[in-house]
Amino acid sequence: MLATLGELPAASRDSEYGYELKWDGVRTVAYIATGTFRLMSRNDKDVTRSYPELTDLSIAVNDRQLVLDGEIVAFDDAGRPSFGALQYRMHVGDPAQARRLAAKSPVTYLLFDILHLDGTTLTGRTYTQRREVLDALALRGPRWDTPPYFAGGGSAAQSLSQTQGMEGIVAKRLDSIYEPGRRSRNWIKVKNLRTQEVIIGGWKPGQGRRGGGIGSLLLGIHGDEGLVYVGHVGTGFTDRMLADLGERLRGLARETSPFDTAVPARDGKDAHWVGPTLVGEVAFGEWTPDGRMRHPSWRGLRPDKSPAEVRRES
Repeated sequence: MLATLGELPAASRDSEYGYELKWDGVRTVAYIATGTFRLMSRNDKDVTRSYPELTDLSIAVNDRQLVLDGEIVAFDDAGRPSFGALQYRMHVGDPAQARRLAAKSPVTYLLFDILHLDGTTLTGRTYTQRREVLDALALRGPRWDTPPYFAGGGSAAQSLSQTQGMEGIVAKRLDSIYEPGRRSRNWIKVKNLRTQEVIIGGWKPGQGRRGGGIGSLLLGIHGDEGLVYVGHVGTGFTDRMLADLGERLRGLARETSPFDTAVPARDGKDAHWVGPTLVGEVAFGEWTPDGRMRHPSWRGLRPDKSPAEVRRES
């Protein structure tokens, strides 16, 4: 079940919602049964190998059968969620490398919903009822936790998220059932930071210190005209990100632009085009009248998202 971008519910309807902090991580569903533990991303990729520090959760549930919904989050040295720190954990399939990274930069699985318990499907129960079941399990451990939610008090929850430098909050109707695979207005994400998922369609060479490598990425999203060009981003990268992107994009090279709308001559000059398969995320100021992102900054790749679902958030 996915949330819809929107505004904080009106004060007159505040008591109808539960509010959770919006964690800046990777949405993951955990399937746990006796002797088995599996983590699935929102685009149905098995990511269990990438996060070996989470497997002990299967022991903590004491042989119960569970399907849990939550967010895998990495924290910085100040204890704030860091999407940048999570980048280096998201692509790892080699077990030995994953263990080394887990020891150096561990993640935490933050649980916010339960869909199945000991043979009983809970998706038809209300949010309040599901949270009662989840909270009763008291799933708190070295690398997992069940953060509280707030029944009402949306304005205070939003202020808390801003004070703590969080991405925002999610408002969920207390009487809503869980609708798998659906983006529902019963869940509303209220962001402090404007972000957009994008598809990489090309890159331009860098200059100076970036000479010989990537200087900026050419970005698109799906719209009525196909893959629509929405601008380029040249900030927010670390050297490690650029090296990784260069390696990935090398194998996607193509001769022609993948965009179905025109790329301005200035942006397209000296461009290296690539197949539109890699999804990333940027933070930006606002949309311009001609459909470009103003002052975008790269946040990282999103292997948990498929290109087909990348649309403009509005």
